[in-house]
Amino acid sequence: MEDSAVVRMVMLLVFVGWLMMWVMLPTETYKFSWKPTLANRLDSTYFREQGTNLVLFSFPIMFLASLGCIYLHFQKKSRSESNLTRRRWLDVWKRPLIVTNLLGIVSVMELVFAAMFIALLGWSLYNYLHVSFTHPHMHHGVVQKEWLTKFRSVSLRLGYIGNITWAFLFFPVTRGSSILRLVGLTSESSVRYHIWLGHLSMVLFTAHSVGFIIYWAFTHEMALMLEWSRTYISNVAGEIAFVLALIMWVTSMTRVRRKMFELFFYTHQTYVLYLFFYIIHVGVAYFCLILPGIFLFLIDRYLRFLQSRTNVRLIAARLLPCDTLELNFSKIAGLEYHPASFLFVNVPLISKLQWHSYTVTSNANMEPEMLSIVIKCQGTWSHKLYQELSGSAIQRLQVSVEGPYGPTSPHFLSYENLVLISGGSGITPFISIIRELTFQKARQEQQPDKNHKIPTSVLLICVFKNSAELSMLDLLIPLTSTSTPSDLSQINLQIHAYITREVEQPQTLENIKTPLQTKWFKPNVSDSPVSPQLGPDSWLWLCAIISSSFIMFLILLGFVTRYHIYPKDDIEGDKVYNYTFKTLWDMFFVCVSVFLATSFMYLWQKKENDKKEGMKVQNFEVDEVGEIERFDRQSVVETTEVHFGHRPDLKRMLMEKNKKEADVGVLVSGPGKLRREVAKICSSKMAKNLHMESMSFNW
Repeated sequence: MEDSAVVRMVMLLVFVGWLMMWVMLPTETYKFSWKPTLANRLDSTYFREQGTNLVLFSFPIMFLASLGCIYLHFQKKSRSESNLTRRRWLDVWKRPLIVTNLLGIVSVMELVFAAMFIALLGWSLYNYLHVSFTHPHMHHGVVQKEWLTKFRSVSLRLGYIGNITWAFLFFPVTRGSSILRLVGLTSESSVRYHIWLGHLSMVLFTAHSVGFIIYWAFTHEMALMLEWSRTYISNVAGEIAFVLALIMWVTSMTRVRRKMFELFFYTHQTYVLYLFFYIIHVGVAYFCLILPGIFLFLIDRYLRFLQSRTNVRLIAARLLPCDTLELNFSKIAGLEYHPASFLFVNVPLISKLQWHSYTVTSNANMEPEMLSIVIKCQGTWSHKLYQELSGSAIQRLQVSVEGPYGPTSPHFLSYENLVLISGGSGITPFISIIRELTFQKARQEQQPDKNHKIPTSVLLICVFKNSAELSMLDLLIPLTSTSTPSDLSQINLQIHAYITREVEQPQTLENIKTPLQTKWFKPNVSDSPVSPQLGPDSWLWLCAIISSSFIMFLILLGFVTRYHIYPKDDIEGDKVYNYTFKTLWDMFFVCVSVFLATSFMYLWQKKENDKKEGMKVQNFEVDEVGEIERFDRQSVVETTEVHFGHRPDLKRMLMEKNKKEADVGVLVSGPGKLRREVAKICSSKMAKNLHMESMSFNW
């Protein structure tokens, strides 16, 4: 425990030191005092002008990411009471503070960090402009009007501020990131930060680009728009990057993204081209400022690519009468995940390029050799998949996956009472949570432990449009389980279902109680079970990839700079190495390092996993399938209290819980309107015992 505290303190000090360098970067002290001293010591013949930024801005985050992997490896199996104490302390910071349609649900902690980040941007802009105005620079040696000089300076510094947002932009979408896990985030919960940073960066870069166009127009230098300088940054590259960014920005707007997802998806893939031209535009020194986020993202993206090259073994599909289906995959027993995790799925028969994320509904403890997801037909892709499975005698479906990704611990177990509120398909994360509670209750009865606590009562409030969607409740019982709905009473579970578009119980409600239609698929030798990207010790192997690839990058960069670039780059003389070529070398070495290190580690681990798990998967296919079909289950709907024609009175129900219980975890999943309604209730000063967590899988 003491070692763990020391490691956390080291990581905190490194992170704070890194942030302080961002604070000092735009100041006069850094530019005229620190920078010359650091340049003399760090800008060697091996790294030239990149040396200082590599040490101050790149190395700390790469070190944190590597050390964080080691820390997470040794912490993943420990589930101590201190973790619960820490969560109680964080409850105050996680309480909803702002609830709006534009920003969604913003907690106290999010608001504090957002304010700190905005303060950093404001501080940086003020100091950049102060230094610029105090020490004016004559552009191209021409004396210009003071207002034009200042206008150009403002436009340039807005680009610098945009670079700060880019230093953080890729962290939220690095799905397997140790950085996110260290601060208690998942990639699903932090996508909103990527969206916020993306909008902010585009506002800044738009002002930067438009400002320069106006400046060139006033100074009669529009020809500079076509300049690709050999000794300085390329204006053309910046303009191409800006056009690509505008396309991504427009198509990522909420209304466009949700109505035309395919347009958003395909245009967003141009981020590769955007990165290429953006890095050429900012140059090698600024590239080192934002390098860690891009480097870690590329490692994660390439790992996902390698995992997606494997076809996974699809065992069965359960079809529900409400245009919903459950896919059940084979998985190796060593794949561990927690409730509320999600999986990215690609079905080449429907689309070779599209990937969609779905909640994992299975439980790693109850179903050690099976992983399940639920898909609600809400778009073209999902409707085509449902029709393909329900309307044809298909014997095998080729599927690739990425993940699963999710929380590092079942934190909901620490609450004394649970209220689960879902709308429509939002019930899917609660399926895995209820299964986990059932497992933990059974284990507690077999092995009593005073320190191991689970919620004493669970209330599930689910809102559906029509009665056909009630069949989703039957997914609470796993496909391979002999459990019955009566077993759910062991966790003191109460289910209240509300049908909003039907005023009375229809005669067809009895049809919901019939067994779900199950379609089995034949095994194929080319299919493999779902497995972790880097094996059971994935955090250690990820640490090896991060550290080895970054060291390889430094070695390659240092060697080429010293023996190829340096002899041709005499800054004080006549010889100047092409500025764009320097940037291309940097990008090339990043890609080569990530490719070599990641490929070696992944293929090595895959080979070892295939040897260990091959026999286990075969036994499941042969011995257990026949036994699965023997059980005829009672419908969960029979034990559910169903209400027709109105929505639940959430305020009354939650406030009653707040009065009766001392510690109530309120988990809500579903449409934004539902989540905001619950957030407003839980943010009330009267709701001191309600601790809300919002789950959103739709951006």
